[in-house]
Amino acid sequence: MLYAILKIYTRVVIRLFCHSIVADKKQLLQTRGPLLIAANHPNSFLDAIILDVLFDQPIWSLARGDAFKSSFSLKILPYLKMLPVYRIREGVENLENNYETFDACIQLFKSKGVVLIFSEGLCVNEWHLRSLKKGTARLAFKAWDDNIPLKVLPLGINYSSFSKFGKKVNIHFGDFITKSQFESAITDGEKYTAFNKQLKATLQPLVYEIGKNDMASIQATFGSTSLFQKILTAPLALAGALLHAPLYALARIISKLKSINKDGVHGDSITFSFLLLSYPLYLLLCSSVASIWITTPYALLIFILLPILAFCAARFDLRKG
Repeated sequence: MLYAILKIYTRVVIRLFCHSIVADKKQLLQTRGPLLIAANHPNSFLDAIILDVLFDQPIWSLARGDAFKSSFSLKILPYLKMLPVYRIREGVENLENNYETFDACIQLFKSKGVVLIFSEGLCVNEWHLRSLKKGTARLAFKAWDDNIPLKVLPLGINYSSFSKFGKKVNIHFGDFITKSQFESAITDGEKYTAFNKQLKATLQPLVYEIGKNDMASIQATFGSTSLFQKILTAPLALAGALLHAPLYALARIISKLKSINKDGVHGDSITFSFLLLSYPLYLLLCSSVASIWITTPYALLIFILLPILAFCAARFDLRKG
C-alpha cells in the first residue's frame, strides 16, 4: 500500500522537478515480467525513482548495501521494493547476503516480477558508459538455469544536468537479451564475458557520450525551449521560481550537509527526495500564511496554484544544460 501510494504521488511531483522525461519505444513501459532491466547509473537513486514511476508494473530495485545499514532503513526499504547488493567496500562479511538477494530476485521472476539492476555497479555523474560488472550476467544466468523465461532489457538513462532544477531526461531502450543468444556448453566465466559483451554493445548507443564540461554538446543533444515559449510562460515561471525558492534552497542545503553526499553523486537524488517528502507541508504552510489575508476557501487554492507554477518554472529552461 505504501509503495502504491508513493508511486502515484511521485508521478506527479517528478513532473514539477524535471523539464521533461522522454522515453522512446514507450510500449516497452508496459512489458510484463519476468524481466530484468539492465541500466546505466549516472544519477544515484533518482535513476530508480524515475524508472519506477514510468513502468506500469512494480519494479524491485537493487540498491547499494550501505543504504540498509540502519535498522530503520532495513525495515522500510523492502516496503519500497528495494533489495540490497553489497560490495567489498561495505565489508567482505556482507557479501554472502548477496545470495539471499539473488534468491529473492529469482522468486520475483517466478512470479513474473520486474527487477532493476544498474550494470555499472557504481554511480558517477557523467555522460559515459563505464565498464560493466558481472552481477547482471550472474543474475540472468541464474534465472535461465532455473528455466525461467527471463528477458533482459537494456536501458540508457541520460540527464541534461546532474544538479539543476528543470532537467531534461531522455531514456532509450535496446533490444531484449535472451538465453537463446548464448551457447550452453561453455563455462560460467565465458558465459558472463559473452553476456557483458552483448550487453555493452546494446547499451553503448543508448548512453550519451559527452565531455563533462562540453556545454555546447549538451545543449545540442538535449535542445532548448523556443524563445516564443519562454516569453509566453515567463511570468508564470518567474512566479513559480520565486514562490518555491525557499523550499528549493533548503533542499540544496540539506543535500550538501548529508554525510552520504561526500562524493557529490547523491546531491540530485537527496534534493528531489527532500522536495518529494516536504512539498505537502510546504503547500500547507503557504496556504496557512495566505489565509491571514484571504478567506480559507481561497487560500486552499494554493494547493492547485503552486504546483501549476512549479510546473511552469521547471519548463522555462532558463539555463543551458
